[in-house]
Amino acid sequence: MEESTSYPPIEPSSFDLIVIGTGLPESIIASAASAAGKTVLHLDPNPFYGSHSASLPLNDLISFLQSQSQSQFKSHISDDGVFIPLLTRPLYSNLEINSYSSEHINCSRKFNLDLAGPRVFLCSDSMINLILKTDINQYMEFKNVDACFLSNAEGKLENVPDSRSAIFKNRTLSLPEKNQLMKFFKYVQGHLGNKTEEDKVSEEDMESPFVDFLAKMGLSQKLKSIILYTIVMADYDQRNLEVCKDVISTRSGIDRLALYHSSIGRFPNANGAIIYPIYGQGELPQAFCRRAAVKGCIYVLRMPTVAVLMNKDSSTYKGVKLGSGQELFSSQLILAPHFTIPSTMVFTDQVTTSHDCKGKVARGICIAKNSLNPEVANCLVFFPPRSLYPEQISTVRALQLSGNVAVCPSGMFVIYLSTICDNAVEGKKLLNEAISALFCKPIPENSANSGIENLCENIEGKPCLLWSALYIQELTTFQGGLNSISYTPMPDEHLHYNNLLDATKKVMVAKNQGSKNRYSVLARPTAEERVEEYSGEYSLFQEIYPNEEFFSTIKASDDLRDDGDIDQES
Repeated sequence: MEESTSYPPIEPSSFDLIVIGTGLPESIIASAASAAGKTVLHLDPNPFYGSHSASLPLNDLISFLQSQSQSQFKSHISDDGVFIPLLTRPLYSNLEINSYSSEHINCSRKFNLDLAGPRVFLCSDSMINLILKTDINQYMEFKNVDACFLSNAEGKLENVPDSRSAIFKNRTLSLPEKNQLMKFFKYVQGHLGNKTEEDKVSEEDMESPFVDFLAKMGLSQKLKSIILYTIVMADYDQRNLEVCKDVISTRSGIDRLALYHSSIGRFPNANGAIIYPIYGQGELPQAFCRRAAVKGCIYVLRMPTVAVLMNKDSSTYKGVKLGSGQELFSSQLILAPHFTIPSTMVFTDQVTTSHDCKGKVARGICIAKNSLNPEVANCLVFFPPRSLYPEQISTVRALQLSGNVAVCPSGMFVIYLSTICDNAVEGKKLLNEAISALFCKPIPENSANSGIENLCENIEGKPCLLWSALYIQELTTFQGGLNSISYTPMPDEHLHYNNLLDATKKVMVAKNQGSKNRYSVLARPTAEERVEEYSGEYSLFQEIYPNEEFFSTIKASDDLRDDGDIDQES
């Protein structure tokens, strides 16, 4: 690579850990290892931080999605060992871009578009607790997501009554439904309060499907949809067990409901349950990279890794070879999920990597001129199963963001959509149906029509769509490899980070879940508050360093000020 030839040699040449890719899981592990006193080298072939967790300008996002390709490098034997090619494989496919106006073209650099959207934070989830524990909240700022909406059978958006005050204000629920929902929330709170056995849900009910428990509680179909698909955030149709690939138990449903309710009003600057980072989700991995840099981690961008070096005699991992030609050595190697090590004639039994595709997620990014709801700037919209068409079996989620979170120019809105699917045809059909329900979709600008965007502004009160991109991402797990080489998980299909974090951690639970302490994400809690609020361990980290604590207790004297190693400001 031409750019890499200008890089001076990396010194030193040996490290405890080399991490390739600056996505969120890789950045967390690099930061944890640096905090544990390990020497860490963090590499990325891209010119930006975040890899598959990045937020990119419009043109850069298109280029990244289009540039996914296989690496080319032949294995060979040298005096140092055997070089096995480190290949990349595309995670994205079926990219489809439509432009209906040129308004966005001249301000491409003013967009910060999430590659793996939609994604938000629940204020009490494990990722927020990790942000507070590691003190990287000083590198990030957040905005409240103003409202959540559920698309009804007629395609109209209705406010989600997710709290006591929201139930009172709701104009679409009947009085009996309001009473039912209030009574149900109160019953669940009684169960969680550990008062008496009479207040607790029976063990038999806890193991039953949550949808059956909701029916047993006498909730209407509308209330069941609200709870299942907007608060509990179920991916699949819970009423049809034949097609549901993830049946939510009552135990899991109550846990998710409790997480959502504990998130409402946790921070004084966020009235609701959900927040979003200013400048996009790419700020999160970059914040962990900053923390790692402060602790001594070395960062090199625009530097591809072309091969993995194996010992000739013991067939064990030894190091890597860079695109610049330099060889580097380490005890452990962490790889982002789009890298793959092929089986070879030399080490067929020892070095194999299989990718088990468990499904796909269809993602969409839309740019519009007006808000989906004139009263809110940032909001979530849920399309539960069967709401778009009878055969719909998975939930479609849409996140609208405005210029007040610095992801687009003022006066425009970015809307992310996603749904889990088995194939690209199914996934794109779901997204296109949701887009048609949300927007006025004019004829593309390169057609014979002119001024068409002006004609669609107010059709049925829908905002005018300016641009859209649809693409399919694989959901893959990894098997095989070597003890010294580990893979991180890829972005998943979920709206929040809990499952992604669970994929790489063992236990991450609050010590004091009943704590009344509430401090702002923007504020710096005391060391005592951080220790009390969060305790856990990270299985991938523990597997590599079993005798080290994952982000050991932070002392009040810890200085995490930016030392200039990261060149982008949050």
